Amino acid sequence: MAITLGIYYLTPLLRWDRGSSLPDQAVLIDIANRRFFFFMIEIWPHEFYFVAGLLIMAGLGLFLFTSALGRVWCGYACPQTVWTDLFILVERWIEGDRNARLRLHRQKKLDVRKVRLRLTKWVTWLLIAMATGGAWVFYFADAPTLAVDIVTGNAHPVAYTTIAVLTFTTFFFGGFAREQICIYACPWPRIQAAMMDEDTLTVGYREWRGEPRGKGKRTEDSDLGDCIDCMACVNVCPVGIDIRDGQQMECITCALCIDACDEMMEKVGKPRGLIDYLAFSDEDREREGNPPKSVWKHVFRPRTIMYTSLWSLVGVGLVVALFMRSDIEATVAPVRNPTFVTLSDGSIRNTYEVRLRNKHGEDRMFRISLKGEPDLRVQLEGTPYEAVNVPADQMKNQRVYVIAPAGSEPANGSLTDFRFWFEDTGNGDRVHKDTVFNGKGQ
Repeated sequence: MAITLGIYYLTPLLRWDRGSSLPDQAVLIDIANRRFFFFMIEIWPHEFYFVAGLLIMAGLGLFLFTSALGRVWCGYACPQTVWTDLFILVERWIEGDRNARLRLHRQKKLDVRKVRLRLTKWVTWLLIAMATGGAWVFYFADAPTLAVDIVTGNAHPVAYTTIAVLTFTTFFFGGFAREQICIYACPWPRIQAAMMDEDTLTVGYREWRGEPRGKGKRTEDSDLGDCIDCMACVNVCPVGIDIRDGQQMECITCALCIDACDEMMEKVGKPRGLIDYLAFSDEDREREGNPPKSVWKHVFRPRTIMYTSLWSLVGVGLVVALFMRSDIEATVAPVRNPTFVTLSDGSIRNTYEVRLRNKHGEDRMFRISLKGEPDLRVQLEGTPYEAVNVPADQMKNQRVYVIAPAGSEPANGSLTDFRFWFEDTGNGDRVHKDTVFNGKGQ
Protein backbone atom coordinates (compact mmCIF):
# COMPACT_ATOMS: atom_id res chain seq x y z
CA MET A 1 0.00 0.00 0.00
CA ALA A 2 2.81 2.42 0.87
CA ILE A 3 4.61 1.72 -2.41
CA THR A 4 1.56 2.07 -4.65
CA LEU A 5 0.29 5.20 -2.89
CA GLY A 6 3.78 6.69 -2.96
CA ILE A 7 4.01 6.17 -6.73
CA TYR A 8 0.59 7.73 -7.28
CA TYR A 9 0.99 10.80 -5.08
CA LEU A 10 4.68 11.61 -5.68
CA THR A 11 5.11 10.95 -9.41
CA PRO A 12 3.63 14.34 -10.51
CA LEU A 13 6.20 16.11 -8.32
CA LEU A 14 9.22 14.56 -10.07
CA ARG A 15 11.16 16.89 -12.37
CA TRP A 16 13.02 16.17 -15.62
CA ASP A 17 15.10 18.77 -17.47
CA ARG A 18 14.08 18.96 -21.16
CA GLY A 19 15.35 22.43 -21.91
CA SER A 20 13.73 25.83 -21.67
CA SER A 21 11.08 25.22 -24.34
CA LEU A 22 9.52 22.09 -22.84
CA PRO A 23 7.83 21.33 -19.49
CA ASP A 24 10.09 19.91 -16.79
CA GLN A 25 7.51 17.59 -15.19
CA ALA A 26 8.80 14.02 -15.46
CA VAL A 27 5.39 12.45 -16.18
CA LEU A 28 2.92 14.73 -17.91
CA ILE A 29 -0.13 14.16 -20.13
CA ASP A 30 -0.16 17.49 -21.93
CA ILE A 31 -3.60 17.48 -23.56
CA ALA A 32 -3.42 21.16 -24.57
CA ASN A 33 -0.33 20.53 -26.70
CA ARG A 34 -1.30 16.92 -27.50
CA ARG A 35 1.80 15.39 -25.99
CA PHE A 36 2.71 12.73 -23.44
CA PHE A 37 5.98 13.05 -21.52
CA PHE A 38 7.49 10.18 -19.56
CA PHE A 39 10.95 11.12 -18.29
CA MET A 40 13.21 11.09 -21.40
CA ILE A 41 10.43 9.81 -23.70
CA GLU A 42 8.05 12.09 -25.58
CA ILE A 43 5.02 10.62 -27.34
CA TRP A 44 3.22 12.58 -30.07
CA PRO A 45 -0.42 12.01 -31.11
CA HIS A 46 0.53 10.07 -34.25
CA GLU A 47 2.64 7.75 -32.06
CA PHE A 48 -0.32 6.49 -30.07
CA TYR A 49 0.71 2.96 -30.96
CA PHE A 50 3.19 3.22 -28.07
CA VAL A 51 0.28 3.74 -25.65
CA ALA A 52 -1.64 0.92 -27.32
CA GLY A 53 1.41 -1.33 -26.91
CA LEU A 54 1.65 -0.48 -23.21
CA LEU A 55 -2.04 -1.33 -22.76
CA ILE A 56 -1.48 -4.67 -24.49
CA MET A 57 1.48 -5.34 -22.19
CA ALA A 58 -0.67 -4.46 -19.17
CA GLY A 59 -3.33 -6.94 -20.30
CA LEU A 60 -0.79 -9.71 -20.96
CA GLY A 61 0.85 -8.98 -17.61
CA LEU A 62 -2.52 -9.37 -15.89
CA PHE A 63 -3.03 -12.71 -17.66
CA LEU A 64 0.48 -13.82 -16.65
CA PHE A 65 0.18 -13.00 -12.95
CA THR A 66 -3.33 -14.46 -12.74
CA SER A 67 -2.29 -17.74 -14.35
CA ALA A 68 0.72 -17.99 -12.02
CA LEU A 69 -0.57 -16.62 -8.70
CA GLY A 70 -4.30 -16.02 -9.00
CA ARG A 71 -5.78 -12.57 -8.42
CA VAL A 72 -2.64 -11.03 -6.91
CA TRP A 73 -3.34 -7.81 -8.82
CA CYS A 74 -6.74 -7.55 -7.12
CA GLY A 75 -5.33 -8.36 -3.69
CA TYR A 76 -2.24 -6.14 -3.71
CA ALA A 77 -2.22 -3.45 -6.42
CA CYS A 78 -5.75 -2.71 -7.63
CA PRO A 79 -6.67 0.93 -6.76
CA GLN A 80 -9.95 -0.23 -5.22
CA THR A 81 -8.05 -2.56 -2.88
CA VAL A 82 -5.29 -0.06 -2.07
CA TRP A 83 -7.63 2.81 -1.16
CA THR A 84 -9.98 0.48 0.72
CA ASP A 85 -7.04 -0.79 2.78
CA LEU A 86 -6.05 2.80 3.49
CA PHE A 87 -9.57 3.73 4.60
CA ILE A 88 -9.76 0.62 6.81
CA LEU A 89 -6.40 1.52 8.34
CA VAL A 90 -7.71 4.99 9.18
CA GLU A 91 -10.88 3.44 10.59
CA ARG A 92 -8.81 1.13 12.80
CA TRP A 93 -6.68 4.02 14.09
CA ILE A 94 -9.73 6.09 15.00
CA GLU A 95 -12.37 3.58 16.10
CA GLY A 96 -10.21 0.71 17.34
CA ASP A 97 -9.93 -2.96 16.40
CA ARG A 98 -12.68 -5.06 14.86
CA ASN A 99 -14.48 -5.78 18.12
CA ALA A 100 -14.43 -2.11 19.10
CA ARG A 101 -15.81 -1.11 15.72
CA LEU A 102 -18.58 -3.68 15.97
CA ARG A 103 -19.56 -2.39 19.41
CA LEU A 104 -19.62 1.15 18.11
CA HIS A 105 -21.72 0.11 15.12
CA ARG A 106 -24.25 -1.76 17.27
CA GLN A 107 -24.51 1.07 19.77
CA LYS A 108 -27.96 2.55 19.25
CA LYS A 109 -27.43 5.60 21.42
CA LEU A 110 -25.93 8.49 19.46
CA ASP A 111 -23.70 10.01 22.15
CA VAL A 112 -20.90 12.55 21.86
CA ARG A 113 -18.21 9.90 21.61
CA LYS A 114 -19.83 8.10 18.67
CA VAL A 115 -20.45 11.37 16.81
CA ARG A 116 -16.88 12.49 17.42
CA LEU A 117 -15.36 9.20 16.18
CA ARG A 118 -17.58 9.02 13.11
CA LEU A 119 -17.00 12.64 12.12
CA THR A 120 -13.24 12.30 12.62
CA LYS A 121 -13.19 9.20 10.44
CA TRP A 122 -15.33 10.68 7.69
CA VAL A 123 -13.40 13.97 7.61
CA THR A 124 -10.12 12.02 7.33
CA TRP A 125 -11.58 9.90 4.54
CA LEU A 126 -12.75 13.05 2.78
CA LEU A 127 -9.28 14.62 2.97
CA ILE A 128 -7.72 11.46 1.52
CA ALA A 129 -10.33 11.44 -1.25
CA MET A 130 -9.64 15.10 -2.07
CA ALA A 131 -5.90 14.39 -2.18
CA THR A 132 -6.62 11.52 -4.54
CA GLY A 133 -8.55 13.71 -6.96
CA GLY A 134 -6.00 16.49 -6.62
CA ALA A 135 -3.09 14.18 -7.41
CA TRP A 136 -4.87 12.91 -10.52
CA VAL A 137 -5.26 16.35 -12.13
CA PHE A 138 -1.56 17.02 -11.49
CA TYR A 139 -0.74 14.47 -14.17
CA PHE A 140 -2.34 16.76 -16.78
CA ALA A 141 -0.69 20.09 -15.93
CA ASP A 142 2.39 21.40 -14.16
CA ALA A 143 1.79 20.22 -10.60
CA PRO A 144 3.18 23.16 -8.57
CA THR A 145 1.52 25.75 -10.79
CA LEU A 146 -1.82 23.95 -10.80
CA ALA A 147 -1.69 23.49 -7.02
CA VAL A 148 -1.36 27.25 -6.54
CA ASP A 149 -4.17 27.91 -9.03
CA ILE A 150 -6.47 25.46 -7.25
CA VAL A 151 -5.85 27.01 -3.86
CA THR A 152 -6.27 30.57 -5.15
CA GLY A 153 -9.38 29.71 -7.19
CA ASN A 154 -7.74 30.41 -10.57
CA ALA A 155 -7.75 26.84 -11.92
CA HIS A 156 -9.89 25.80 -14.89
CA PRO A 157 -13.41 24.57 -13.97
CA VAL A 158 -12.50 21.18 -15.45
CA ALA A 159 -9.89 20.74 -12.71
CA TYR A 160 -12.39 21.44 -9.94
CA THR A 161 -14.99 19.19 -11.56
CA THR A 162 -12.52 16.34 -11.90
CA ILE A 163 -11.38 16.69 -8.29
CA ALA A 164 -15.01 16.75 -7.11
CA VAL A 165 -15.95 13.60 -9.05
CA LEU A 166 -12.88 11.66 -7.92
CA THR A 167 -13.34 12.85 -4.35
CA PHE A 168 -16.89 11.51 -4.25
CA THR A 169 -16.08 8.19 -5.96
CA THR A 170 -13.01 7.56 -3.77
CA PHE A 171 -14.91 8.45 -0.59
CA PHE A 172 -17.85 6.21 -1.49
CA PHE A 173 -16.01 3.27 -3.10
CA GLY A 174 -13.23 3.06 -0.52
CA GLY A 175 -15.23 3.95 2.57
CA PHE A 176 -18.64 2.40 2.05
CA ALA A 177 -18.92 0.19 -1.06
CA ARG A 178 -15.58 -1.56 -0.50
CA GLU A 179 -15.81 -5.25 -1.43
CA GLN A 180 -19.14 -4.73 -3.23
CA ILE A 181 -17.21 -3.08 -6.07
CA CYS A 182 -15.01 -6.18 -6.40
CA ILE A 183 -17.95 -8.57 -6.28
CA TYR A 184 -20.56 -6.79 -8.41
CA ALA A 185 -18.91 -4.02 -10.45
CA CYS A 186 -15.54 -5.48 -11.48
CA PRO A 187 -15.63 -7.77 -14.56
CA TRP A 188 -12.38 -9.55 -13.74
CA PRO A 189 -13.82 -12.15 -11.29
CA ARG A 190 -16.04 -13.44 -14.11
CA ILE A 191 -13.17 -14.12 -16.48
CA GLN A 192 -10.33 -15.02 -14.12
CA ALA A 193 -11.13 -18.74 -14.34
CA ALA A 194 -10.05 -18.72 -17.99
CA MET A 195 -6.53 -17.70 -16.88
CA MET A 196 -6.19 -20.26 -14.07
CA ASP A 197 -5.70 -24.02 -14.02
CA GLU A 198 -4.87 -26.75 -11.50
CA ASP A 199 -1.23 -25.56 -11.28
CA THR A 200 -2.07 -21.95 -10.38
CA LEU A 201 -0.83 -20.99 -6.93
CA THR A 202 -3.72 -19.35 -5.15
CA VAL A 203 -5.03 -19.03 -1.60
CA GLY A 204 -6.54 -22.31 -0.47
CA TYR A 205 -7.46 -24.42 2.56
CA ARG A 206 -5.81 -27.78 3.30
CA GLU A 207 -9.03 -29.67 3.92
CA TRP A 208 -7.25 -32.98 4.39
CA ARG A 209 -5.44 -31.49 7.37
CA GLY A 210 -8.11 -29.23 8.87
CA GLU A 211 -11.20 -31.47 8.75
CA PRO A 212 -13.18 -32.36 10.68
CA ARG A 213 -13.01 -28.97 12.30
CA GLY A 214 -14.09 -28.26 15.81
CA LYS A 215 -13.35 -26.37 19.02
CA GLY A 216 -12.67 -29.42 21.17
CA LYS A 217 -9.36 -30.32 22.76
CA ARG A 218 -6.96 -32.24 20.50
CA THR A 219 -5.89 -35.59 21.96
CA GLU A 220 -4.37 -38.73 20.53
CA ASP A 221 -7.82 -40.34 20.41
CA SER A 222 -9.53 -37.28 18.94
CA ASP A 223 -10.49 -37.35 15.28
CA LEU A 224 -10.59 -33.55 15.00
CA GLY A 225 -8.42 -31.84 12.42
CA ASP A 226 -6.18 -28.82 12.93
CA CYS A 227 -8.94 -26.27 12.22
CA ILE A 228 -10.35 -25.03 15.53
CA ASP A 229 -13.22 -23.22 13.78
CA CYS A 230 -12.18 -19.88 15.30
CA MET A 231 -13.56 -17.98 12.26
CA ALA A 232 -10.48 -15.74 12.18
CA CYS A 233 -10.07 -16.36 8.45
CA VAL A 234 -13.67 -15.29 7.84
CA ASN A 235 -13.48 -12.23 10.09
CA VAL A 236 -10.46 -10.77 8.27
CA CYS A 237 -11.72 -11.52 4.74
CA PRO A 238 -12.47 -8.20 2.99
CA VAL A 239 -15.06 -9.82 0.71
CA GLY A 240 -16.74 -11.84 3.46
CA ILE A 241 -16.20 -15.40 2.21
CA ASP A 242 -15.13 -18.56 4.00
CA ILE A 243 -12.01 -19.85 2.26
CA ARG A 244 -12.64 -23.25 3.82
CA ASP A 245 -15.54 -23.69 1.39
CA GLY A 246 -13.05 -23.79 -1.49
CA GLN A 247 -11.94 -21.33 -4.16
CA GLN A 248 -14.66 -18.76 -4.90
CA MET A 249 -15.20 -16.04 -7.44
CA GLU A 250 -15.20 -13.31 -4.78
CA CYS A 251 -11.71 -14.15 -3.44
CA ILE A 252 -9.21 -11.41 -4.32
CA THR A 253 -6.14 -13.36 -3.12
CA CYS A 254 -5.20 -10.75 -0.52
CA ALA A 255 -3.89 -13.55 1.78
CA LEU A 256 -5.21 -11.92 4.97
CA CYS A 257 -6.76 -15.28 5.88
CA ILE A 258 -3.29 -16.87 5.67
CA ASP A 259 -1.89 -14.45 8.23
CA ALA A 260 -4.88 -14.84 10.54
CA CYS A 261 -4.79 -18.65 10.40
CA ASP A 262 -1.02 -18.86 10.89
CA GLU A 263 -1.33 -16.70 13.99
CA MET A 264 -3.99 -19.01 15.44
CA MET A 265 -2.02 -22.14 14.56
CA GLU A 266 0.98 -20.80 16.50
CA LYS A 267 -1.23 -20.12 19.51
CA VAL A 268 -2.57 -23.70 19.60
CA GLY A 269 0.79 -25.30 18.83
CA LYS A 270 -0.05 -26.50 15.31
CA PRO A 271 2.07 -26.10 12.15
CA ARG A 272 1.50 -23.01 10.03
CA GLY A 273 0.11 -23.34 6.53
CA LEU A 274 -3.39 -24.69 7.13
CA ILE A 275 -4.43 -21.88 4.78
CA ASP A 276 -1.69 -21.09 2.30
CA TYR A 277 -0.81 -20.45 -1.31
CA LEU A 278 -1.69 -23.82 -2.84
CA ALA A 279 -2.07 -25.51 -6.21
CA PHE A 280 -4.92 -27.97 -6.69
CA SER A 281 -2.57 -30.37 -8.46
CA ASP A 282 -0.63 -30.85 -5.19
CA GLU A 283 -3.61 -31.94 -3.12
CA ASP A 284 -3.25 -35.69 -3.82
CA ARG A 285 0.50 -35.55 -3.17
CA GLU A 286 0.01 -33.84 0.20
CA ARG A 287 -2.77 -36.22 1.25
CA GLU A 288 -0.31 -39.08 0.75
CA GLY A 289 2.30 -37.32 2.85
CA ASN A 290 4.52 -36.26 -0.07
CA PRO A 291 5.87 -32.73 -0.43
CA PRO A 292 4.26 -30.48 -3.07
CA LYS A 293 6.00 -29.55 -6.27
CA SER A 294 8.40 -26.64 -6.06
CA VAL A 295 7.03 -23.13 -6.55
CA TRP A 296 9.09 -22.68 -9.72
CA LYS A 297 7.49 -25.71 -11.36
CA HIS A 298 4.11 -24.14 -10.79
CA VAL A 299 5.17 -20.70 -11.96
CA PHE A 300 7.14 -21.79 -15.05
CA ARG A 301 4.84 -23.95 -17.13
CA PRO A 302 3.66 -23.73 -20.78
CA ARG A 303 0.83 -21.28 -20.09
CA THR A 304 2.94 -18.77 -18.17
CA ILE A 305 5.88 -19.16 -20.56
CA MET A 306 3.55 -18.33 -23.46
CA TYR A 307 2.23 -15.21 -21.72
CA THR A 308 5.78 -14.16 -20.79
CA SER A 309 6.96 -14.62 -24.37
CA LEU A 310 4.10 -12.55 -25.79
CA TRP A 311 4.63 -9.86 -23.14
CA SER A 312 8.36 -9.71 -23.89
CA LEU A 313 7.77 -9.66 -27.65
CA VAL A 314 5.51 -6.62 -27.40
CA GLY A 315 7.94 -4.91 -25.01
CA VAL A 316 10.96 -5.51 -27.24
CA GLY A 317 8.98 -4.27 -30.25
CA LEU A 318 8.12 -1.02 -28.46
CA VAL A 319 11.72 -0.46 -27.38
CA VAL A 320 13.01 -1.07 -30.91
CA ALA A 321 10.38 1.26 -32.37
CA LEU A 322 11.25 3.90 -29.77
CA PHE A 323 14.94 3.93 -30.62
CA MET A 324 14.38 3.67 -34.39
CA ARG A 325 12.11 6.70 -34.66
CA SER A 326 13.62 9.80 -36.20
CA ASP A 327 13.94 13.15 -34.46
CA ILE A 328 12.47 14.81 -37.55
CA GLU A 329 9.35 13.86 -39.47
CA ALA A 330 7.74 15.18 -42.62
CA THR A 331 4.54 14.65 -44.58
CA VAL A 332 3.81 15.86 -48.12
CA ALA A 333 0.32 16.39 -49.53
CA PRO A 334 -0.07 17.65 -53.13
CA VAL A 335 -2.67 20.40 -53.60
CA ARG A 336 -5.23 18.98 -56.06
CA ASN A 337 -7.26 22.10 -56.78
CA PRO A 338 -5.79 23.03 -59.18
CA THR A 339 -3.38 20.17 -59.94
CA PHE A 340 -1.00 22.61 -61.68
CA VAL A 341 -0.70 26.30 -62.61
CA THR A 342 0.78 27.70 -65.83
CA LEU A 343 2.94 30.75 -65.07
CA SER A 344 3.42 33.78 -67.33
CA ASP A 345 6.70 32.41 -68.73
CA GLY A 346 5.07 29.09 -69.64
CA SER A 347 6.55 27.10 -66.77
CA ILE A 348 4.36 24.66 -64.82
CA ARG A 349 4.00 24.91 -61.05
CA ASN A 350 2.68 22.34 -58.59
CA THR A 351 1.82 23.17 -54.99
CA TYR A 352 2.46 20.93 -51.99
CA GLU A 353 1.49 21.23 -48.36
CA VAL A 354 4.47 20.11 -46.28
CA ARG A 355 4.36 19.45 -42.54
CA LEU A 356 7.69 19.41 -40.74
CA ARG A 357 7.91 18.14 -37.16
CA ASN A 358 10.92 19.10 -35.03
CA LYS A 359 11.29 16.77 -32.03
CA HIS A 360 14.33 18.57 -30.63
CA GLY A 361 14.30 20.89 -27.65
CA GLU A 362 15.60 23.84 -29.69
CA ASP A 363 14.72 25.53 -33.00
CA ARG A 364 16.12 23.84 -36.10
CA MET A 365 16.56 24.88 -39.74
CA PHE A 366 15.31 22.35 -42.31
CA ARG A 367 16.62 22.47 -45.88
CA ILE A 368 14.21 21.23 -48.56
CA SER A 369 15.60 19.85 -51.81
CA LEU A 370 14.52 17.61 -54.71
CA LYS A 371 15.92 14.48 -56.28
CA GLY A 372 14.86 12.43 -59.28
CA GLU A 373 14.32 15.04 -61.98
CA PRO A 374 16.99 17.71 -62.73
CA ASP A 375 14.52 20.04 -64.50
CA LEU A 376 12.49 20.57 -61.35
CA ARG A 377 13.29 23.30 -58.86
CA VAL A 378 11.82 24.06 -55.43
CA GLN A 379 10.55 27.34 -54.03
CA LEU A 380 9.29 27.96 -50.47
CA GLU A 381 6.36 30.27 -49.93
CA GLY A 382 7.23 33.31 -47.80
CA THR A 383 11.02 33.03 -48.07
CA PRO A 384 13.59 33.28 -50.88
CA TYR A 385 15.65 30.54 -49.26
CA GLU A 386 15.38 26.76 -49.50
CA ALA A 387 15.42 26.34 -45.73
CA VAL A 388 12.78 27.04 -43.12
CA ASN A 389 12.98 27.41 -39.36
CA VAL A 390 10.88 24.96 -37.30
CA PRO A 391 10.36 25.95 -33.64
CA ALA A 392 11.46 23.59 -30.88
CA ASP A 393 9.22 20.56 -30.35
CA GLN A 394 6.59 21.82 -32.77
CA MET A 395 5.14 21.11 -36.17
CA LYS A 396 5.26 23.70 -38.95
CA ASN A 397 3.02 23.84 -42.03
CA GLN A 398 4.95 25.09 -45.05
CA ARG A 399 3.61 25.56 -48.57
CA VAL A 400 6.19 24.48 -51.15
CA TYR A 401 6.14 25.12 -54.91
CA VAL A 402 7.82 22.82 -57.42
CA ILE A 403 8.37 24.41 -60.84
CA ALA A 404 9.20 22.81 -64.22
CA PRO A 405 10.57 25.12 -66.99
CA ALA A 406 8.48 25.58 -70.14
CA GLY A 407 9.16 22.87 -72.71
CA SER A 408 10.81 20.51 -70.25
CA GLU A 409 9.77 16.87 -70.04
CA PRO A 410 8.06 17.23 -66.61
CA ALA A 411 6.10 20.29 -67.87
CA ASN A 412 4.84 18.59 -71.03
CA GLY A 413 4.50 15.11 -69.55
CA SER A 414 1.78 13.52 -67.47
CA LEU A 415 3.19 12.36 -64.09
CA THR A 416 6.82 12.64 -63.06
CA ASP A 417 8.10 10.85 -59.98
CA PHE A 418 10.50 12.71 -57.73
CA ARG A 419 11.59 12.81 -54.09
CA PHE A 420 11.54 15.54 -51.45
CA TRP A 421 14.56 15.54 -49.11
CA PHE A 422 14.35 17.27 -45.74
CA GLU A 423 17.68 17.86 -43.96
CA ASP A 424 18.28 19.09 -40.44
CA THR A 425 21.10 21.58 -40.95
CA GLY A 426 22.10 21.26 -37.31
CA ASN A 427 23.13 17.60 -37.28
CA GLY A 428 22.67 16.43 -40.87
CA ASP A 429 19.73 14.09 -40.18
CA ARG A 430 17.65 13.52 -43.30
CA VAL A 431 14.26 12.10 -44.19
CA HIS A 432 12.57 11.82 -47.58
CA LYS A 433 9.09 11.58 -49.06
CA ASP A 434 8.22 10.40 -52.59
CA THR A 435 5.52 12.13 -54.62
CA VAL A 436 4.65 13.06 -58.22
CA PHE A 437 4.69 16.20 -60.39
CA ASN A 438 1.63 16.88 -62.58
CA GLY A 439 2.41 18.23 -66.07
CA LYS A 440 0.18 19.49 -68.90
CA GLY A 441 -0.07 16.06 -70.48
CA GLN A 442 -2.04 14.44 -67.69
